[in-house]
Amino acid sequence: MDHLANDHNPDFVQTPQDLREAKEDYGSNCSANATMGDIINRRFSRRGFIGGSLAVAAIATTVSPLALIAADEARAESKSTFNFDEIEAGIDENHHVAPGYDADILLRWGDKLFADSPDFDPLKQTAAAQEKLFGYNNDYVGFVPLEGNPDHGLLVVNHEYTNAELMFPAWATIGKEMVDGKEEDAVIMGEHTKDLVDVEMAAHGGTVIEIMKTDGKWAPVLDGKYNRRLTAKTPMTVSGPAAGHDWLKTKDDATGTKVLGTINNCAGGVTAWGTWLMAEENINNYFAGEMKEDHPQYAAFKRYGIPGNEYKWASFYDRFDVTKEPNEANRFGWVVEVDPMDPTSTPVKHTALGRFKHEGCESIVNKDGRVV
Repeated sequence: MDHLANDHNPDFVQTPQDLREAKEDYGSNCSANATMGDIINRRFSRRGFIGGSLAVAAIATTVSPLALIAADEARAESKSTFNFDEIEAGIDENHHVAPGYDADILLRWGDKLFADSPDFDPLKQTAAAQEKLFGYNNDYVGFVPLEGNPDHGLLVVNHEYTNAELMFPAWATIGKEMVDGKEEDAVIMGEHTKDLVDVEMAAHGGTVIEIMKTDGKWAPVLDGKYNRRLTAKTPMTVSGPAAGHDWLKTKDDATGTKVLGTINNCAGGVTAWGTWLMAEENINNYFAGEMKEDHPQYAAFKRYGIPGNEYKWASFYDRFDVTKEPNEANRFGWVVEVDPMDPTSTPVKHTALGRFKHEGCESIVNKDGRVV
């Protein structure tokens, strides 16, 4: 049962996901190293912000106040290039679009991705079905055109995390509980089962789906030969300087180079050579147990907030229990490269791109030909 903080708005029901995200607002990295904001502030002047794309890329949680001020001033001095009427700010149950525009639903959680995909039944979900259906919670969409055709290509989409309280209507309900002598709304959740966890794992990862625009409307091509689902169990390889390191070796993988799955993928990018980069972010939430202070990896795990003890996967899979398999956590938090043109290819976790909570991974070709 999760208490819902709704003092400011009695009609608003806060979900367990809201509480999880609020928890992530507190940093676990106690290092005295310079933040990304400090580095940016030293490298770029106010003029640099005005003239460059950083003017619209400052993020309050990572960029210093001085950098934010510069970005705000830059935005104030620039003129918008958009030519449609702005939508009034607000939140309600409707999806609002600018006057003169419309919005269509292309894919939703549970929609079919293959010709043989089963019908979606939220009351009778299985992992086998979810592996053939569109996954959950995406915040990155990339497009890879086929043969240069802007109206026909591959959509690559991440599936970052799952909300069990929303996914399983027979398992979680809105009820009441007593808090400080007052009855308040609460999400009442049932006991996790292996079947439920397996569905969650199948709903993570990503989707590659062929899409085509006909008469101005986009639609998925269910018999597309490139269509693919990636999950928290998809086999992947590890490359780069950390591949084979002792801290990446587990009972199931003595080489330290083979990993099952990718989790908590946030935003990504499509490279100049047509591959898809997936960025693993809040991987700490999936691991449970208690790391002892005398463990050689205790300090490193603490910086990542591992174990986060949010998901119940460790109850059914030892690899997510840090007391049984501590090295498994080290195999996540990387940038993963996927070849969308080959549905049989094995995704690669590139350790050369660093391990941390990646918000995204985009690339450009610099003027001198180097990829940045």
